[in-house]
Amino acid sequence: MNDVLESAKSWLTDFFDPAIKKEVQHLIDNDTEELKDRFYKNMEFGTGGMRGVMGAGTNRINKYTLGKSTQGLSNYLNKVYDNEEIKVVIAYDCRHNSDTLARTVAEVFSANGIKVYLYSSLRTTPQLSFSVRHLNCHAGIVLTASHNPPEYNGYKVYWTDGGQIVPPQDGEIIAEINSLSFDAIKFNANESLIELIDADADEAFINESVKNGNFNADGKDEFKIVFTSLHGTSITAIPEVLKRAGYKNVTVIAEQAEPDGNFPTVQSPNPEESEALSIAVKKAEEIGADMVVGTDPDSDRLGIAVRNLDGQMEIVNGNQAMVLMTKFLLEKQKEKGFQGNEFIATTIVSTPMMEAMAKAYGVEFKTALTGFKWIGKMIKDFPESKFVGGGEESFGYMVGDFVRDKDAVTSTLLACEIASQAKANGSSFYKDLIDCYVNYGFYKEHLVSITKKGISGAEEIKQMLKDFKENPVSSVAGSKVKWIEDYNTSIAKNVLTGEENRIDLPKANVLIYETEDGTRIAARPSGTEPKVKFYISTNTILDTAEDYKKVAAELDAKIQSILSELNLG
Repeated sequence: MNDVLESAKSWLTDFFDPAIKKEVQHLIDNDTEELKDRFYKNMEFGTGGMRGVMGAGTNRINKYTLGKSTQGLSNYLNKVYDNEEIKVVIAYDCRHNSDTLARTVAEVFSANGIKVYLYSSLRTTPQLSFSVRHLNCHAGIVLTASHNPPEYNGYKVYWTDGGQIVPPQDGEIIAEINSLSFDAIKFNANESLIELIDADADEAFINESVKNGNFNADGKDEFKIVFTSLHGTSITAIPEVLKRAGYKNVTVIAEQAEPDGNFPTVQSPNPEESEALSIAVKKAEEIGADMVVGTDPDSDRLGIAVRNLDGQMEIVNGNQAMVLMTKFLLEKQKEKGFQGNEFIATTIVSTPMMEAMAKAYGVEFKTALTGFKWIGKMIKDFPESKFVGGGEESFGYMVGDFVRDKDAVTSTLLACEIASQAKANGSSFYKDLIDCYVNYGFYKEHLVSITKKGISGAEEIKQMLKDFKENPVSSVAGSKVKWIEDYNTSIAKNVLTGEENRIDLPKANVLIYETEDGTRIAARPSGTEPKVKFYISTNTILDTAEDYKKVAAELDAKIQSILSELNLG
């Protein structure tokens, strides 16, 4: 506790604002536990940036923790690009303080002689990623906490390729930041280096989104869409993108269209949660819409609901949306002719169905650790290859490579194209998905996410993962465990034969069991929230579309059995 108190008292010097000093002094005098949580460690600048609760303290998001990260990044940029005019672009979302924190970040960059393009108001994360290359910048920053609760904010860093920072830059930048003290931050802005941007940059991004996501689908005049931005940034782009692509029947949920960091109409602004789309789904039922699309606050994730076989609106999960989007893009590429260098990509905890589909089309399949920065890195590392599309189970997708992060703007348009064309063909988004199951295997996934907050929660998560590794299961749902993939040791071991293979990916705190029948159980801590996640994937053969409901029920029963076996139910 002495270290905590010492750290807190260092924030009472004249370098810090009066309001911050007052807040810290109040904690010292009145709330020992809160003081400990705020000062027991530094807010970690991870390999993509920072995300956390806002407030005073070293373990909080505030102008000083972000200022220190920006100062370290400025120092790094000035070292790497010595004698160049260094440029960065900054965007921010709808969260509390995002605009003022973005301004602070811009001021620190400018104080270090770096040219800053600062969006004049909130914009989407995919637009920021696009803007890095469009404006020939060396780096980009977006102030966002994605789908986290209202008290959070964050800071994501993008490199020259428009993707999030990856090795070796990430480690070098983190080392630079960690070498600094707070009083090294230069807050005195050079206003001549800060340029506000808006309409021209918007136009460039929207044009590219339409160009990459519009496939001239039939039936647009009759296709009805309900769209919700869930109080976030996508309201600045998606309605216009859909309009330019020819969609006329778009109903925007008015009570969720106004950007608002309190997210007053939802429990969580996360389209992974069915509750987040409940207002939009209700509206779709009322007006007979064909599709619902909702996006998270920074518009990198999208949730989709479509009519199921009974005509009711049903939310499709991230794996299902990814499979159908990829299938559509592969079909379009097939029509043009494969050149032999195409690839699709996903992550190690996403559906294995992507690999099965890649084999069927004869294209390369690449897999990465969780996070789109690794998919972006693939594009950078293999410039001779063509990225068709790819995504991850957590409701993110990327169409082509003009954006180098998950992109709910272009993906929304793509989803509408697929569904509109399917309806015009006498099918539907849902029926086309079932056809994929018939052709490539019926894969069904389930996610268990357990929240553990605070210092004790972090220890609980650590222990849960340790137990999962040290007490391996020998079978799952009656099928023997064949492979154990330990990404901490980079070893995949066949426990039946003793064979060992090296995992050619960066080390990560992930453990995956795979059984003889292809069932997979993965466990990992969330990189952005105080959660531990367990991913279950099952599969079987679906002979005909008519068998779908029966076989789906069998897989659901198998998943429930697995949850019970692992005490996750």
